[in-house]
Amino acid sequence: MKIYNAFRFGLLGGLGVLVAIGIGAAVANLATILTYIGAALFLALGFDPLVSWMQNRGVKRPIAILAVVVGVLGVVTGLVFALVPVISDQIQALIVSVPNLIRILSDGTVVEAIAETFPDLQVEELLAQLTSTIQDPSFLSDIGGGVLQAGLSIATGITGTVIVLILMLYFIASLGSLKRGLYKLVPASRRSGFVRIAEQVVQSVGRYVIGQVTLALFNGVLSFIFLNFFVKADYAVLLAFLAFIGSLIPLVGTISASVVITLGVLLFNGPPSVFWVAGYYLVYMQVEAYVLSPRIMNRAVQVPGVVVVIAALAGGTLLGILGALVAIPVAAAIQIIISQVVVPRQNEL
Repeated sequence: MKIYNAFRFGLLGGLGVLVAIGIGAAVANLATILTYIGAALFLALGFDPLVSWMQNRGVKRPIAILAVVVGVLGVVTGLVFALVPVISDQIQALIVSVPNLIRILSDGTVVEAIAETFPDLQVEELLAQLTSTIQDPSFLSDIGGGVLQAGLSIATGITGTVIVLILMLYFIASLGSLKRGLYKLVPASRRSGFVRIAEQVVQSVGRYVIGQVTLALFNGVLSFIFLNFFVKADYAVLLAFLAFIGSLIPLVGTISASVVITLGVLLFNGPPSVFWVAGYYLVYMQVEAYVLSPRIMNRAVQVPGVVVVIAALAGGTLLGILGALVAIPVAAAIQIIISQVVVPRQNEL
């Protein structure tokens, strides 16, 4: 359609821009919901091969789905019960130490020791400024707001986890009908090729999730054995859970969890336990990077190492942890499409 009227052309163009802005605003407002849906669908595709494996061995699909969901809930529940003792113990230790801290500060010995050690430091003036700052109502309101914000963030995280688990349950239960409905939208002449590629992509995602969970279980079990029986570290179950969760994140997850665990051992146990833990994770990270991860992931997704690094970095930059998780299977899916669609089409030219 040709538009000869400049005003009409500008009006239609402006309406198009407004529609695009409205769609962008709607997507931005729904970003959290879309993230939940994406995470749940990714987990459903990842655990579907396990459900299919149980089905092939005579287990009915509803029972297989229930078993997988119970296993996931068991892991989440175990993490919660591992965190509660640590938080409770630290709060009790803080409550017990507050009277002693007040007594030490009130008798003036700490102030005198600091003044003697640093004669040029105006200790009394600094304490007066600190006292006035603490007594300021705005300071208390800022602390209260920070605590409230932290509480809301924790509640949001728990709610998001519950929503993702519920959506994952629905996606696993109806994954077959969802795929059949999607396949019907493709023209019949191209449907068989689309179904073949889509099934390969689904299998690639499932193998990747199972491979990553296998690595995480390996790290978590070894961490628990080492921390509990060799180092005898406090809260070994919690630290092993941190190792498990960290290994679920590609590239940076293991090293980040190792640093947190080492700092935790330093805080709870101190030397020489922390040196043994630091040495263990230095060795383990080398074994995982050069022995375990290549063997497991090469069977899961045949993606070159440089593509894995680039995909994980790009996904993490765009979508955070979720982006880092889905980046590698997305790269594998793109590789499948290129090898089975683009390359054969180019060979026909």
